[in-house]
Amino acid sequence: MRGSLVGTTVSLAAGVLLTAAMTTASASPPPPTHRTAPPPRPILVDCLWHRTVRPADFILACGDGNSRLTAMHWSRWNGRAATAAGVNLLNDCKPYCAAGTFRRYPVTVRLDGAQPWKKDPGVRHYTRMSLTYTGALPEGFQRVMTYPLWD
Repeated sequence: MRGSLVGTTVSLAAGVLLTAAMTTASASPPPPTHRTAPPPRPILVDCLWHRTVRPADFILACGDGNSRLTAMHWSRWNGRAATAAGVNLLNDCKPYCAAGTFRRYPVTVRLDGAQPWKKDPGVRHYTRMSLTYTGALPEGFQRVMTYPLWD
């Protein structure tokens, strides 16, 4: 009888160990893949250090507010570039800026040059903006105007 008790105990212990090993193996996470997650989409930083994505408006001339983008409709916003159609409201400053008139110029906006943001290196932001004037040009402007963005 004693032999069968030992045999039963050994069998039970082996069964428990086998069950524990199988449960642990099946609960283990799958092996890691070699794919890397895509970086987060870049943001647009304004002159007040606000983070934005697909803004409808954006101030270009922060000191005096004499140039701003408005009515922007974004068709693309990814890790390489962002594109929108909108309007550049630009003060003609004639005879001087306080008495000037804001004129409307249709533009295509392109953002690119995404880099880590100095204020928060874990965040990528666009570093360059190009405006392509699709109609009349403001006085003294070229068809495409490119500006560095704040860091």
